[in-house]
Amino acid sequence: MRLLVVEDEARLAAALQRGLQAEGFAVDVSGDGQDGLEMARHGGYDAMILDVMLPRLSGYRVVRQLRAEQNWVPVLMLSAKDGEYDQADGLDCGADDYLTKPFSYVVLLARLRALLRRGVHERPTVLRHGDVELDPAERRVTVAGEEVSLTAREFALLEYLLRRPGEVVSKIELLDHVWDAADETAPNAVEVYVGYVRRKIGRERLETVRGAGYRLAAI
Repeated sequence: MRLLVVEDEARLAAALQRGLQAEGFAVDVSGDGQDGLEMARHGGYDAMILDVMLPRLSGYRVVRQLRAEQNWVPVLMLSAKDGEYDQADGLDCGADDYLTKPFSYVVLLARLRALLRRGVHERPTVLRHGDVELDPAERRVTVAGEEVSLTAREFALLEYLLRRPGEVVSKIELLDHVWDAADETAPNAVEVYVGYVRRKIGRERLETVRGAGYRLAAI
């Protein structure tokens, strides 16, 4: 397994390299955000350990750029910033996990192994289907480049459909994933909210598949 460590604290980077090599990994190191981005683009790495505060390009910008280029290398982000919003920012930018400094090396290894088990698969930070785009972090939806205002329930319904692009999703599945299980919600509530979403994004973009459910159409 090839790993890339992007960390500007030289002693920490060297310690990580030695420890990970002792575990059998092939490890490359960069101390600079821009160089780390270039290495991640072309190095064919199985995973990446990425600091947040880096020269030239922050870890947030590095992972955001990789995801924009559809590079899905698993990223474990390291940071001395331990606030909940800092961690949320890292994950929303496209990182797969976030570990605060100082950290346990045992825990870092365990989290790294978990990332490697999951493998590489698409994890876009912005969901797109046709001309509909939804940004879960920014709570923002655009249709054909124009911003559309949705309620929380409408947003959740559209987000779930966008995570299943082109698939037929049943009313029961939408009830299970969009509505609170504790609520006694009738299936016709799905029809009502589908109607609301349709009016806002365009009827032609949300199809009814008779007897089966609903499907987003690419326009």
